[in-house]
Amino acid sequence: MAAILEDGKLRLSGYIGDYYFEDGFTSSDVIIALAAIDDDADLDVHLNSPGGIATEGAAIHALLSARAGTTNIIVEGIAASAASLVAMAGDTVTMSLGAVMMIHDPSGFTWGTAADHEKTVEGLEALATAYARVYATKSGKTAEDCRAIMREERWFTPEQAVDEGFADEVAGTKAEPVAAFDYRLFEHAPKRLTALAAKKNWRLPDADQRAAMSAANRPNKETPMTDKTKADDTAADLAKATADAKNRIKAIMTSEEAKGREDLASHFAYDTEMTAEAAVAALGKAPKASESAPAKTDAEMHEDRRLNGEGLKGGKPAPTATKVDLVAIMKKQLGVKEAV
Repeated sequence: MAAILEDGKLRLSGYIGDYYFEDGFTSSDVIIALAAIDDDADLDVHLNSPGGIATEGAAIHALLSARAGTTNIIVEGIAASAASLVAMAGDTVTMSLGAVMMIHDPSGFTWGTAADHEKTVEGLEALATAYARVYATKSGKTAEDCRAIMREERWFTPEQAVDEGFADEVAGTKAEPVAAFDYRLFEHAPKRLTALAAKKNWRLPDADQRAAMSAANRPNKETPMTDKTKADDTAADLAKATADAKNRIKAIMTSEEAKGREDLASHFAYDTEMTAEAAVAALGKAPKASESAPAKTDAEMHEDRRLNGEGLKGGKPAPTATKVDLVAIMKKQLGVKEAV
């Protein structure tokens, strides 16, 4: 057996699964070793393994991940194949200088009929899918990205393993601890931070209800995780402001005074911050478009369309003098300055 617990450190070395030349460890060996320490105690696991049986690797990963205490994985020498999956169980994964990590697709062989081979393929695909999800959870990559890495059989130096998110540090170059926060709220947070937040379940209060809030409507300052009252107030304020704006625009555009003055009503509603009451009052004092100029005859309207509306003057119909004069006059009366 090569699952040795000594001085609070668990050493896992050799082949994973049924003993291979009597040098290796199984999930049963790990269960026996873990029974000798408190479940909530911190544990350093020193791993040096070329891999082995895929299902045994998955079982050992599950055992270490289920611990209540902090589990730190130190890769010494190599963590390849199923052993790289075991490494993903670490709350922190440290690559020793000179160590390597290898990630690839699970493999197997079958003796039998075509149906037997098809069952093996089905089983291997299921294992590969499960492995990819574990690698994705640790690294912050998508399961599809991890599946592509597995198919390529990638070998990582300590620095490359850290860069790809499969390890946290290289021995002797420890990074500063990451502050607890739900980094998933940001639009472009680094994948490693979002993965860490998911694994640690760092969540803001009422995160599910506010997850649909668009980036444009988020407050400029992030709300502290422990301040539930401020978080609720911020969400309520945003909802109220949006409702008030919609009601204001509706009150202006559907008012009786807006009839015949639609252009001016639209200007008040969308281009100014006038209250609905003030805008409606101003509309009531403005002449209607039909009152500002005599109606054109059919012949005159046809001539306008011929010259302006059909491209004979190079584009869209020019605004009528009535519209321009009406808006300009009301802006001047109300003290509304033109945008520069």
